[in-house]
Amino acid sequence: MMTERVTLAHGDGGEATHRLIAEVFYPAFGNPALLQGGDSALLDLPGAGRLAMTTDSFVVQPLFFPGGDLGRLAVCGTVNDLSVAGARPLWLSAGFIIEEGFPVDDLRRLVASMAAAAAEAGVQIVTGDTKVVGRGQADGCFINTAGVGLVPQGRDLGAHRIGTGQAILISGPVGEHGVAVLSARAGLAFETPVRSDAAPLASLVRAVLRAAPGAACMRDPTRGGLATALADLAADSGYDLRVNEEEIPVTPEVTGACDILGLDPLYLACEGRLLLFCPAGEAEAALAAMRAHPLGGGARVIGTVEGRGGRALLRTAIGGTRRLERLAGENLPRIC
Repeated sequence: MMTERVTLAHGDGGEATHRLIAEVFYPAFGNPALLQGGDSALLDLPGAGRLAMTTDSFVVQPLFFPGGDLGRLAVCGTVNDLSVAGARPLWLSAGFIIEEGFPVDDLRRLVASMAAAAAEAGVQIVTGDTKVVGRGQADGCFINTAGVGLVPQGRDLGAHRIGTGQAILISGPVGEHGVAVLSARAGLAFETPVRSDAAPLASLVRAVLRAAPGAACMRDPTRGGLATALADLAADSGYDLRVNEEEIPVTPEVTGACDILGLDPLYLACEGRLLLFCPAGEAEAALAAMRAHPLGGGARVIGTVEGRGGRALLRTAIGGTRRLERLAGENLPRIC
């Protein structure tokens, strides 16, 4: 059973988060659209495909970090949830909870970053809300964004389409966002600074879908990292997903930081990486499309879908097999 009080682990995207959703939110709000369980709700529009809708709240600390900031993250996170559902992102809302005394110049920086990310993604921020709370009640600034996009008729992406023999691809190195935020938070200096990968994936997703029209499922591995995303998709699809540790791209800088800090890069958040499942016959075309895109230069084929089982399995560098579970416990709170 869930603990009686909420802990930081309930916000890390792992096992505790799933229990909180299943035991508190689903019983209260349960409906077919919500119970799809995806990053976006998909709503039928007669004669016009489907509407995708998503929302996310961003509480990262510190607000500014190498490669990004709270504002860029708030746009990219919501755009990416729409994109991996197969939608063309169109409009966003932006809600701000600002602590009394927060520097207006910092707010201007965050808003300018949001505007730049929205232009990069081809979306408009069309509505919003602002609340101010007393000192000590908001830790600077929190941002909520909601997004709406359109899924073309005939497009169907999701865990329900994962099947035996499909290839599993990742668009680039994992763990960079997590290390970038942690290094900024702790004041750590590495010889080569690690920058967040925060980026809107809309144009990359379009390129991949043109190259691999049979694509079955996409995810952006944020909280809980690649390992948790694979564990979720294995459980949701009912298939065994086998990936090879030696094929998963991790930069030497991230590996070194994780060795020092005792972290597993497979469980660190990404904010600009695309996880793709597609027919084996389309894998090379999808890989080429990723590598031709500015956000996919480090793309790799990392594994395959096997038979029924519902497990995410990692073939280790020494030839063993390790089961990848959802993140359990507090790993790196307030990462997004």
